[in-house]
Amino acid sequence: EVQLVESGGGLVQPGGSLRLSCAASGFAFNRYPMTWVRQAPGKGLEWVSAITRDGGGTYVAESMKGRFTISRDDAKSMVVLQMNSLKPEDTAVYYCACDTASYTFTQWRTSRVSTYGYWGQGTQVTVSS
Repeated sequence: EVQLVESGGGLVQPGGSLRLSCAASGFAFNRYPMTWVRQAPGKGLEWVSAITRDGGGTYVAESMKGRFTISRDDAKSMVVLQMNSLKPEDTAVYYCACDTASYTFTQWRTSRVSTYGYWGQGTQVTVSS
């Protein structure tokens, strides 16, 4: 059974930091790029960040560049999103996801996140004073 289990969400003040973790199991984690996606209240899914299967390439949405960093640990089948300088507009449910359509990161598919094959249950991040 495929599982993606996120943790690390919570309430943080503007300017603060959070570290989200995603523990994967049940599939060949090291064969796939991994992705973080978020959904703000009343809005659609938004691609946040991705990392290639070898960890050599990382990609971050423009509005989060310089603040969010993605990493992976294949030995632990884990992907991490470090979020710094958080803003109220970062408030959302954050999902760990895997685009099973490709073994390589595909830029145009970041607009097709709803088609990704594997999803976690999400973790709530609330940025508020």
